[in-house]
Amino acid sequence: MTTFHFEDVKPFDLDSKKYNQKISYIIDNEGFIEKEITIILCSDLYLLKMNKQHLNHDYFTDIITFSYNTDNQISGDLFISLDRLKDNAAIFDVSVNEELERVIYHGVLHLCGFKDKTDKEVSVMREKEKYYLECDVSRET
Repeated sequence: MTTFHFEDVKPFDLDSKKYNQKISYIIDNEGFIEKEITIILCSDLYLLKMNKQHLNHDYFTDIITFSYNTDNQISGDLFISLDRLKDNAAIFDVSVNEELERVIYHGVLHLCGFKDKTDKEVSVMREKEKYYLECDVSRET
């Protein structure tokens, strides 16, 4: 089950049922068991502080994923910067909601073991993101 929280940003309504359904589908489809996932939507400054504190990285990013997986059970925290989402949405010419959806699934894919450090890993990650963004789980479940 996925829960949503807001840190250092104004809370807003989002379709948590849709995200929960798709996240569960992704995890199951990748061969894992879903446990607890927390998505924390925050500001650039909040995420920068997390990035410095936990990863020793002094730069802005759109998401930081903390995995608490055990065996084949998926659980973790996804910290997502709404400021980065807005900037990236403009760059990629998509809505903020579309970019939020992509970044959430990106984080879930990280929890499932996918990486994005090499060109090949990035290519696989983008293919997986595209697939899960386009699939209609309401017809598959």
